Amino acid sequence: MRNVALVVLDTARSTSTGPETTPALNRLADDGTVFDSAFATAPWTLPSHASMFTGTYPSEHGTHGGHTYLDDELRTLPESFADSGYETIGVSNNTWITEEFGFDRGFDDLRKGWQYIQSDADMGAVVRGEDLREKLQATRNRLFDGNPLVNAANILYSEALQPAGDDGSDRSTAWIADWLDDRDDDRPFFLFCNFIEPHVEYDPPREYAERFLPDGASVDEALAIRQDPRAYDCEDYHLSERDFDLLRGLYRAELAYVDEQLGRLREALEDAGEWEDTLLVVCGDHGEHIGEHGFFGHQYNLYDTLINVPLVCHGGPFTDGGRREDLVQLLDLPATLLETAGIDDPELRTQWSSRSFHPASDDDPRDAVFAEYVAPQPSIDRLEARFDDLPDRVYEYDRRLRAVRTREYKYVRGDDGYDRLHDVETDPLEREDLSGRERERVRAMQRRLEERFDPLAEAGASGEVEMREGTKERLADLGYL
Repeated sequence: MRNVALVVLDTARSTSTGPETTPALNRLADDGTVFDSAFATAPWTLPSHASMFTGTYPSEHGTHGGHTYLDDELRTLPESFADSGYETIGVSNNTWITEEFGFDRGFDDLRKGWQYIQSDADMGAVVRGEDLREKLQATRNRLFDGNPLVNAANILYSEALQPAGDDGSDRSTAWIADWLDDRDDDRPFFLFCNFIEPHVEYDPPREYAERFLPDGASVDEALAIRQDPRAYDCEDYHLSERDFDLLRGLYRAELAYVDEQLGRLREALEDAGEWEDTLLVVCGDHGEHIGEHGFFGHQYNLYDTLINVPLVCHGGPFTDGGRREDLVQLLDLPATLLETAGIDDPELRTQWSSRSFHPASDDDPRDAVFAEYVAPQPSIDRLEARFDDLPDRVYEYDRRLRAVRTREYKYVRGDDGYDRLHDVETDPLEREDLSGRERERVRAMQRRLEERFDPLAEAGASGEVEMREGTKERLADLGYL
């Protein structure tokens, strides 16, 4: 394949995708290859993306709640493509996946989709002169190419059409379409894009919300529900089952809305004549709890609700590949994408735990997948500073977790002695803990974890980035601080 495009549907859980909520993704799956047993290495954005970019587990790349920066010595997938002669473009709508946290390495341009004027300045700060001049020149060209009055009206109209609740995806898709239409670079490209809308707060365009809310519910009623996962965890407020039903409707509406952006991106690739030469990979980076197991959001545990994600590939050897049930991990993307593109990167290969799931790969298929929760985000100290007295159960979350999952069983162990065992064939919702009854199987699963990782120990907490104020505000809005 000439080009590679990696699209992340932030917070998309596998069980919530399908013909009703994600028709564009479903069409892509019909024409490509869908992986029903794909798993993230972590239940939240920062460590999950770090695994996708480096092919390593969280305890290997060390990027987590106590160390929020992707270390410079780790080689990344964009660097590999850049060194192989690719144009490398990224559009991120998640605040974690920016230069501030070390994710810009290897990109010719990593844009922040939520900012109208792209720059390295913080939100609300003064834009660098060269960026402002570039933006003004682009606007000037649009104004004076034809009828200036008509063009000015069109510019204002397009900005007014930015859908309510959209946090950059509509603008990002439009930017990518313009970039594809205008590019005259002979190099192949690597394109990365993160669409964030399914993330809290759920605020879909009204026409989408109306499609997915329960009968008799109004959009205003649903949007009035407080969406503050950490406050909910700390029992600062209560959500009823009806509240969760409404929130699930809003979440599904957000998936449907962002799926429309995926469809527009596919059209942009087709219009630019690049579709037949592009490997398109679409995945979630983690899932979401919306009342399941008593949680709201995606912290503190490793249930499949958080780590089983959609994964669809289209193009080249993945076209008409049908459904695959084999276990795969998001950290397998580097090996898979490079093999499909015909790139050998010994430095990245030496670093990674990645296994290619290319249909013709010589890599051994996985008989188990693994996930880690290295440190809470936000920390217990931050929760105490915000809420003062915390429920006892919240202190239980201040632990490190690891999970191993085969096709039949899932085992989770914490550094505080916590453990759970589930038969995921008969109990896919992980409701019944078998660890007290099946001690021999528990010991066998413990051995699997010990073979994969070093012994459980406290996570270091020495690498937090001193964030810009605008970054703190945005991450707080997303429920991370």
